[in-house]
Amino acid sequence: MSTSGESRVSGLEVRSIDYVPLDERHGRLWHLGPLWFMSNATIATLAVGLISITEGGNLIWSLLAIVAGTVIGTFFMAFHSAQGPQLGLPQMIQSRPQFGYVGALLVWLFAYVQYAGFNVFNSILAAEALHTTLHGGVKLWVAVVTAVALVVALVGYDIIHKAERFLTYTFLVVFGVFTVGVLVSLHYPAGSFDLGGFRWTPFLAQFGVVAGYQISWAIYVSDYSRYLPPDVTVRKTFYWTYFGSALGGIWLMVLGTLLAAWAGKDFETIRSINAAGDMVFDGFGAIVLLFASLGLISVTALNMYGGSLTLISGLDSIRRVRPTLGVRLVTIGLTAVLSLVGALAATAHFLENFNDFLLLVLYLFIPWTAVNLMDYYVVRRGHYAIAEIFNPRGIYGRWGWHGIIAYLVGFAVMVPFFSVGKLFVGPAAAALGGADISLFIGLPVSALLYWWLTRSVDVEAETRIAEAEAEALEQAAHEHREP
Repeated sequence: MSTSGESRVSGLEVRSIDYVPLDERHGRLWHLGPLWFMSNATIATLAVGLISITEGGNLIWSLLAIVAGTVIGTFFMAFHSAQGPQLGLPQMIQSRPQFGYVGALLVWLFAYVQYAGFNVFNSILAAEALHTTLHGGVKLWVAVVTAVALVVALVGYDIIHKAERFLTYTFLVVFGVFTVGVLVSLHYPAGSFDLGGFRWTPFLAQFGVVAGYQISWAIYVSDYSRYLPPDVTVRKTFYWTYFGSALGGIWLMVLGTLLAAWAGKDFETIRSINAAGDMVFDGFGAIVLLFASLGLISVTALNMYGGSLTLISGLDSIRRVRPTLGVRLVTIGLTAVLSLVGALAATAHFLENFNDFLLLVLYLFIPWTAVNLMDYYVVRRGHYAIAEIFNPRGIYGRWGWHGIIAYLVGFAVMVPFFSVGKLFVGPAAAALGGADISLFIGLPVSALLYWWLTRSVDVEAETRIAEAEAEALEQAAHEHREP
């Protein structure tokens, strides 16, 4: 679907957490498909598909857990994507109506930790891939990866979209050949496809990690749809985001499971990809790794971009920040430096426990996504006074106790069901043999509690305020200041 004209902004992107005015809206709705496909189609995602195999599950049930976790987890992140065109705002600033002008710092802190954690993993993985093929040392390549990702993030929204489209087309060729080679060349242990080999614990562990990984994208999605015109439909925005992300995720996670089942205890992400690629033809493993490093650089740029928006949002809650280009450059630079330092200081212990990190991300954002989506689609039905989101004394208040209470209660009832490897197994999870069903507890509890607490919200009054402030909002956006 084609939308309105081309961007009116050239060079470095100037906007950050501020509202995007209507005459700057641009792009095509289908661009969301390749963006979310390629964001997920990286070898970092491949690593998400390993947990069931490593915990003793067989191949067929690992594959089914991946598909089920992706189908459910992507459902929530794709609904967040539809918020961007309607509100013209990045994702995390939209938490203020639920959590308050200051209270939203709670979720922003967790979001920034997520961006940092993923960047450490992605940049190390890219550096190892480049060192394996081009040599030079992992630390050198960590610095190069960070620098290139920094440049992409600085240019911003449009270049990120273009890069992901280009990488998607190339991916279909390189990984298409690689996947066919994996399916044809590799051999798997006896019983890999035995449906009678079902075990709850590895199945739910794999399901939980996959669902958590997909839900973790929820904090990104409106960042990359907010420049689209508001007349794009919620349904089509959902579809392009959902199928792009789900297809990219399933493809790479399935590859990860197949490679882990083939390699067994000898599996190591970079080495196993290289070996499997060389089974297609000599030297193809290096081609796969070189291309994979480009995908990891692009997703590292996404994390820097989103981390910058989250950092600016947090600073603005403490002291009002005018969203200038200078502020954007400083926060992206700071995020890049933190990513670099974290990657250089990371140990093998961090990489070995990446799946535990994914589960922790799931736990932190399950109650948030429940509250945010319930507020947008049920309580306020997409009607927000956007200017008030930037007003520390506005109608949404400094502390949104409805959202904070729903979040904390939802998180608390999940704790007994947590199962995080050797770190912590809650009593309910232990009674279930280590199976983790916390996702199915936290989501409905937080969502229903928030709905019950917000029954008195006067949406019509908020809509009238939004209509009265609409002209001033557009004017403030053109002057590049908060309303």
